[in-house]
Amino acid sequence: ELLWSYDPDVRAASSRGCCGPVSRGVAVAGGRVFLGALDGRLIALDAATGAVAWQVQTVDQADRLAVNYTITGAPRVVKDMVLIGNGGAEFGARGFVTAYSVADGSQRWRFYTVPGDPAVPDNAASDSAMEMARETWAGEYWRYGGGGTAWDAIEYDPELNMVYIGTGNGSPWNHQMRSNGEGDNLFLSSIVAVDADSGQYRWHFQTTPADSWDYTATQNMVMADLEIDGQPRHVLMQAPKNGFFYVLDRETGEFISGTNFVDVTWATGLHPQTGRPQEVPSARYYRTGQPSFQFPSSGGGHNWPPMAFSPRTGLVYIPAQDVGMPYAPADEQQVVGAYTSGVAMNAGGAMTAEDRAALYAGMKGYLIAWDPVHQREAWRVDQQAPFNGGVLATGGGLVFAGNTARELVAYDESTGERLWAFDAQTGVLAPPITYAMDGKQYVAVMAGWGGGWPLTGGVMALQAGESIGPNRLLVFALDGQASLPPYERPQRPQQAIVDAPMPAADALRGNPLYARFCLRCHGTGVVSAGAYPDLRLSPVVMSEAFRSVVLDGALASRGMPSFEGQLTPAQVEAIRAFIAQRSYEDFGPAAQATGN
Repeated sequence: ELLWSYDPDVRAASSRGCCGPVSRGVAVAGGRVFLGALDGRLIALDAATGAVAWQVQTVDQADRLAVNYTITGAPRVVKDMVLIGNGGAEFGARGFVTAYSVADGSQRWRFYTVPGDPAVPDNAASDSAMEMARETWAGEYWRYGGGGTAWDAIEYDPELNMVYIGTGNGSPWNHQMRSNGEGDNLFLSSIVAVDADSGQYRWHFQTTPADSWDYTATQNMVMADLEIDGQPRHVLMQAPKNGFFYVLDRETGEFISGTNFVDVTWATGLHPQTGRPQEVPSARYYRTGQPSFQFPSSGGGHNWPPMAFSPRTGLVYIPAQDVGMPYAPADEQQVVGAYTSGVAMNAGGAMTAEDRAALYAGMKGYLIAWDPVHQREAWRVDQQAPFNGGVLATGGGLVFAGNTARELVAYDESTGERLWAFDAQTGVLAPPITYAMDGKQYVAVMAGWGGGWPLTGGVMALQAGESIGPNRLLVFALDGQASLPPYERPQRPQQAIVDAPMPAADALRGNPLYARFCLRCHGTGVVSAGAYPDLRLSPVVMSEAFRSVVLDGALASRGMPSFEGQLTPAQVEAIRAFIAQRSYEDFGPAAQATGN
């Protein structure tokens, strides 16, 4: 039964996110529901009626980079404050976390995660920390924002009265472009501890110094008490994108241990005392100017779907994957509002059938049970494809996790044995939760498949078939008898939009433009996994309407932004040629004849 609904009306901002217009949840406290809107607002609603109690714009609208910011993470309530970070580093943003009063939305403190223009004071809780961090940057880094956005992981430790902030990638990714290739660039890809009341810096640990691969440390963190080397330790654990599993002392930030939990090629390991990665020189592609194929990809060995910890087994359950990616420098100029990574997103080129088969063979997804004390795998379950759902570990000995193959599955916590599965008719990325009412236990999950991989992955995101289906809240109990109505996946036409190949020079010019401006929604190689239209099959591409859609914003109300000021008419024509060529390659006479 629907009690109320609230629409923050952010349609005009839906193009700002790197990875789709997503929200990772809300916070509930004191009779209010707190949510972050994609356009940068933090909103408090009356939990009983849905009426707006207060709202505040967290981003300074006078900032020239203001249009680049988003909020996709869930707020966190800490004491009488609500904390929120932001996203936007792929476009040009400076990370920060702000604490607001639960009662009225007034600001309590703000902590910036990277330094800003040294000529403009912040007057923030992070001022002294930024003086330290500035020494690790070079050039006019502030022009690009710097990055370090805290778009997900924010954890509160009531025992130590500290807040742990997981920070993101550089803005842009390319270290040479961002900081002249110099310095560690604090606090990118770091865990930063601050005092909960004041926001003052306490300690930090950087997982990926001078990050150039989008190896964020925004993945969820787990607090636990473990016995290590015969001593009880209060620890903080994280499995960030870079492929290493970290155990830190959560009071001091001391590195206790770490090792890789997935395939890692960019580094040979971690320094045993400091935890600093021991890099492979060729991994820094901007120094060689050549593509460098590395594991993990920018999608990480573990991304935002949360891992879980069971005090019963002492194991951490990680939704992990092995996916590689070619990194190469891109000659890009910063354009406000435009995706600017400094990395050539088309470094792999258009895939042939042979390329596709080889890529599939190396792409794997897992549910890994990890022993954090001994830094080793206890068991693993092979999944059909990478990028699977978040995990719930229960006191009853079960581990629940969704997957790309459209299932919610229960496993034995000790062995990984598959005990139960439910066909959700859609991929499941969100973590399940469990709760009890009137003595009865329930498991619930928001079933749906979205985020960066379904948008950007292209044919790679179809490894387990089409994962996108009806989005639903699914609730289970031991005596549950409900069933889902039948669902038939829509059939897509398989007809090329052109009858002949496009001029090679035109398509070649369009390839890097598509990669920078279009790939993040319409997929690698112009292959859609279903979240947005597959342009290879869209008749609009070859009509006069294409230019009005791309430049005039004809479909802005439906989430397709205008690229006026970012693309010229000639560049739009080049993109059109590249899309049409990909359509001909995949659905033209030759493809139809071979069945590819």
